Amino acid sequence: MSKRSLAILAAIGATTIYALNHTIAKGIMPHYVQPFGFIMLRVLGAAVLFWLISPLGPKERIDRKDYLRMLICALLGMAFNMLVFFKGLSLSTPINSAVLITTTPIIVLILSAVILKEKISNRKILGIVIGLLGALGLILFSAEVRQDAPNIPLGNFLIFLNSMFYGSYLVLVKVLIGKYHPFTFMKWLFSLGVLICLPFGYQEFMQISWSTLPFEAYFGIGFVIIGTTFCTYLFNIFALTQLKASTLSAFVYVQPLLGIAYAVITGQDAITTIKIIAACFVLIGVYLSSKKPKKQFQEP
Repeated sequence: MSKRSLAILAAIGATTIYALNHTIAKGIMPHYVQPFGFIMLRVLGAAVLFWLISPLGPKERIDRKDYLRMLICALLGMAFNMLVFFKGLSLSTPINSAVLITTTPIIVLILSAVILKEKISNRKILGIVIGLLGALGLILFSAEVRQDAPNIPLGNFLIFLNSMFYGSYLVLVKVLIGKYHPFTFMKWLFSLGVLICLPFGYQEFMQISWSTLPFEAYFGIGFVIIGTTFCTYLFNIFALTQLKASTLSAFVYVQPLLGIAYAVITGQDAITTIKIIAACFVLIGVYLSSKKPKKQFQEP
C-alpha cells in the first residue's frame, strides 16, 4: 500500500474518531464525569502521552519571543475550546454537536480575512452567511426536551463558541507549527492546557468515583484521551505529509454524516426536521466558503 493510500486512511480514521466522539463523550457526561472534570482528564492524559513520545523527536527549546503566542494558542486550542465544547455537549445532543462543529472552516475563513487580510470572494461570503444561518437555526430553534440535554439552545451556543475558539487557534498557530517539531509543540501546549484548565476542572475531577465506574465509562474516557485527543493529532500530521491541507480539510464533510449515523444507530439521538435543514445549510455553507475557484483559461 502506498504512503498516499495510508495517508487517506489516516485522514478517514481521524474523521471517524471525531464523529464517534460526539456520542461516546456524551454518554459519559454528566452521569459519570462532569464536563470540566472530563477536560482535565483529556488534557492531562494527552500531556502525559506526548511527553512520553517526545524523546522520539528532536530536542528543541521554545524561543522566548514565542512564549506569548504559545500561551494564547493554549488558551484557545487546549483550554477554552475544550471547556465550552464539553459543557455544550453535556447540555445539547450529539447530532447538534456534529453539525455545529463543521462551522470551524467558516470561522477560520472569517478570521483569516480579519487577521491575515486574506481576500474573500462573493461566493465565499455567501457560503459564510448560509453556514452561519444553519448554526443559528440550531441555536435558536431547537425545542427538544430531553433528560440528558437540559438546555439545548445554550449547549448549541457553547458548541458554536468552541468553533470560534478553535478557528482562532488554527489561524494563530500556523507560525508555531512551521517552526517546531509536532512532539515539542504539543507537549508544551498540552502542559499549559493542564495549568489553565486546573482551576475550572479540579473540583469535578476530584469528584470522579473511580471505584464505581462501569466498563463503558472507562472505555469512553480512554477513547477521548487516546483516540480523540492523541491519535487524531498524529493521524492528521501523517496525512499532511502526503496530502494537501485543502484535501485533508475536505474530510470535515464526512464528520457530521458519520456522527449523525452513529448517534441514531446507538439510540443516543434522533433526526428532526430542524436538524436536517440546519445540517444542509451548514454543509452548503462550508462547501461554498472552502471551494477553490476554477482557474480561468488564458489565451497565449
